[in-house]
Amino acid sequence: MTCPVTIRIQQDDFDTAREIASLTQGRTDIGAVVSFSGICRGDEDQDKIAALTLEHYPGMAEEEIGRHVAEAVARWPLDGVTVIHRVGRITPGQNIVLVVTASQHRQAAFEAAEFLMDYLKTSAPFWKKEESATGTGWVEAHERDDQAAARWTES
Repeated sequence: MTCPVTIRIQQDDFDTAREIASLTQGRTDIGAVVSFSGICRGDEDQDKIAALTLEHYPGMAEEEIGRHVAEAVARWPLDGVTVIHRVGRITPGQNIVLVVTASQHRQAAFEAAEFLMDYLKTSAPFWKKEESATGTGWVEAHERDDQAAARWTES
């Protein structure tokens, strides 16, 4: 069986349980499912966040995510992958991103999910604007995210 892959960029919210069920329904080859849900926080460095606005480059974003999903499928024995990333205005407590990886064994599912999230945090073509009481501004990249992603290219 080939590895089923779902990649969606959307404004609408998603249901994590429904996405996992969709990936695993009727499957007896899957022994582990790992999911990561990124949720909008209500503060950043003691500054209250009113909302995030996420933008992307349509077409390019899906293609880039697909390229990294293909790399994950080549690196780990995966039996399914779902990546959903929201765009538009998102308020604290709302979902931003979902990564689901399925495999026969947990280690592959965990590592592939971490790999994909590290990529999404550092290299995916999304831009995030933050609204707070002190104003509105684009969110800068964090060195900690770059360091996390670097481990996948180290020998």
